[in-house]
Amino acid sequence: MYRYLQLCAQAAAAMLVLTGFASRCADPDPSVQVNAPHDSVVEYDLRIGAELRAPAGKRVTALTINGGIPGPTLFFTEGDTARITVHNTLDFQDTSLHWHGLLVPNAMDGVPFLTTPSIPPGGSRVFEFPIRQSGTYWYHSHTGLQEQRGVYGSIVIQPRIPDVQVDREHVVVLSDWTNEHPKEVMRTLMRGSEWYGQRKGTAQSLLGAWRRGALGEYFRREGARMPAMDVSDVAYDAFFANGQERSRLEALPGERVMLRIINAGASSYFHLTSAAGPLTIVGADGTRVRPVEVNRLLIGMAETYDVIITMPADPRSVEFRAAAQDVSGYASVLLGEGELLEATSPERQNLYTMKASVLAGIESVNPERGAAAATADRPFAPYALLESMEPTTLVLDETDEKRVREITLRLTGDMRRYRWGFDGKTLGEDAVIPVSAGEILRIELVNDTMMHHPLHLHGHFFRLLNGKGEYSPMKHTVDVPPMGKRVIEWVADEEAKDWFFHCHLLYHMDAGMARVFSYRGQGTEHRPSLDPKLIDPTFVLINASVQSHMTMGRVMAMKGRNDFIARWDVGTRSAEHEDREVDLAWSRYLNKNLSTILGYRFTNVHGAADRAFGGVRYRLPYLVQSELTLDERGDARLTLQKQYLLTTRLAAFATGEYDTNTYTEWEAGLGWTLSKRFGLVASEHSDHGFGIGLSFSL
Repeated sequence: MYRYLQLCAQAAAAMLVLTGFASRCADPDPSVQVNAPHDSVVEYDLRIGAELRAPAGKRVTALTINGGIPGPTLFFTEGDTARITVHNTLDFQDTSLHWHGLLVPNAMDGVPFLTTPSIPPGGSRVFEFPIRQSGTYWYHSHTGLQEQRGVYGSIVIQPRIPDVQVDREHVVVLSDWTNEHPKEVMRTLMRGSEWYGQRKGTAQSLLGAWRRGALGEYFRREGARMPAMDVSDVAYDAFFANGQERSRLEALPGERVMLRIINAGASSYFHLTSAAGPLTIVGADGTRVRPVEVNRLLIGMAETYDVIITMPADPRSVEFRAAAQDVSGYASVLLGEGELLEATSPERQNLYTMKASVLAGIESVNPERGAAAATADRPFAPYALLESMEPTTLVLDETDEKRVREITLRLTGDMRRYRWGFDGKTLGEDAVIPVSAGEILRIELVNDTMMHHPLHLHGHFFRLLNGKGEYSPMKHTVDVPPMGKRVIEWVADEEAKDWFFHCHLLYHMDAGMARVFSYRGQGTEHRPSLDPKLIDPTFVLINASVQSHMTMGRVMAMKGRNDFIARWDVGTRSAEHEDREVDLAWSRYLNKNLSTILGYRFTNVHGAADRAFGGVRYRLPYLVQSELTLDERGDARLTLQKQYLLTTRLAAFATGEYDTNTYTEWEAGLGWTLSKRFGLVASEHSDHGFGIGLSFSL
């Protein structure tokens, strides 16, 4: 891989000199250390700590590096040796740093348990490794969800031979910010809550479908048992560029300014736009590509792009805008001084139709359609336009072809349960993909979900097969669009150890979308060591309502495929005739449509008695949830449940039940969402009558 990076840098420099791609090179931004001596030891001290901050209006505990969010930019020159001492000043948390995209010794990669021990509270660790490449990279925590809380920063590595001549360059680190604790965000996602969509105004409702003339498509989707789409999982409180929603960077009239863009967002893609005109892409994931212009650029989490903006000849300031893919907000960088030229955000995607997602899938496999999709008003990844500066071909002859191993990985998930993985299995269920040193892995990534997934390979670069033949670009992170696919290939030529491969949507990784490429030859008893926090964490969830005529709800502990449930239905209208039914049960998740259930029922309902039961839970067409059980006395029970959002916050729900012992029971009602945790509810129950009250989720 190092050979390819060197060739790309040298070819880029030669091409730019011969073609006059840039006419002059003024002093760059003074913060960029472009004149550092080659082959020197460059040292940094990084201190990870906790501080009360209010970046989005509410004071919360943020995690900082050297007191900042993001942390400082680390500057190197190709050929240097990096010596970075990381100090953990947190009181009760381990921490870590991963050098994203850098080719480092395995022990320096920074993945707790797998490659590098965590840094305990009060502890320090020295990371030392040679700088084998040049370009734009970044670093971030790989411990829990710390990245979402602020543990990230940028890396700039200048090549030995200048490869792009510009007047000035700046680093722009993009990120998303939530005032919620990331663990609470994860609990909300595990619950299958509609709250984030309701808060952003993207939750799909019957009224919304009717207004967009999409009722037919709405019901066809439900009939196919497909949950409503959304572009992103989380409703964020703010989006930042270099830690601010709006900031200013230096630029003079007529200058060619290179922006080193890093998407450090936990779960946000961004559309990038400049008011100065097209963006000229000259680098992707640290490697140089042939210059190509786009009006708007989609950048996935963990990707980096180097883009050139040409400032207007007259004194004006230019807005560079990074709009969240769901257009729920944006961050701005203003370049220069003077009258402001404003950039624009794309239109919101129509979530009631699958046309955009179908186009994404077509784009990922068809280079011609891909080029059109990359230049649309709401573009997809620009991969069809990217071309390496030098041939990157791995298979040159029959001998190389014999080293090729083809693998298909299907990207799978269940948004309702928030379970993500490959081939239907999480990291905890199927962790290892064995590889042999020297083999060429050609991997087809097939996305069976309606979400984008940015997949990152540690310790290696791969060729992205995009129709450019021998000039296919080299990357370390690839976006796989909804219902689409990508094909990558790489040589297992790094240290013969364990290397992480995962979705860089932080909450998807945490929910299981990860694997370990484990080199053979580490011993017959070798098993990769994995962070226990990534192996089926436990979540305790409560959903209930208290009304004037009854209370009902459930408490559930979720761990992997297992749910341990306590659910109740208690009438409260009359103390003398208080009907109650309480189930204690264990449910086993088999797939997104089918689960088993086994439990014991306590009841004082007339004609019934305490008894054990077992059965199945099945998701029917139109997303009707059914449960069929048989108890120890031979009585069967069938329950059907369905909810529709009438508007973004108003829901209608109904439950019907037939029991061969106690016969028919039903409930129907309306619920109004007040906040994430609370709502109003009114319902009519066949046994308890009519009532109103409060619903809550904890």
